[in-house]
Amino acid sequence: MKKLVLILLVICSACNLEEQNTSDPIFCTEEARPGLEITIRDAINSDMFLTTGITVVATDDQYTETLTNFVDTNTFIGAFERTGSYTITVSGDGYETFVSNTPIMVDKDICHVITESREFILQPN
Repeated sequence: MKKLVLILLVICSACNLEEQNTSDPIFCTEEARPGLEITIRDAINSDMFLTTGITVVATDDQYTETLTNFVDTNTFIGAFERTGSYTITVSGDGYETFVSNTPIMVDKDICHVITESREFILQPN
């Protein structure tokens, strides 16, 4: 019985008192969320999403990440759970390289980053 009381005491002391007094507690998920979701379209055929042969790079000061396009999606994602001010560079065979002139600001809430979605248009060469 003493062991049970000791275990309960340890558990209770590990809890955050501020969270215990909240009438509307916040429960965060453990999933990793992307800070960036980027889609690319062709300037001539705006109905066409570009993924094959396209590279999307996000840069925030010294941090650089090549965003990932998952199979059967039109979106490049990355900067998982990372806030920052990102410049996006998009390149691909047969297209002019695009560099965003306005940084994308990724912020966070109490649990995760707030995903910023953008669409860019590539000009063919």
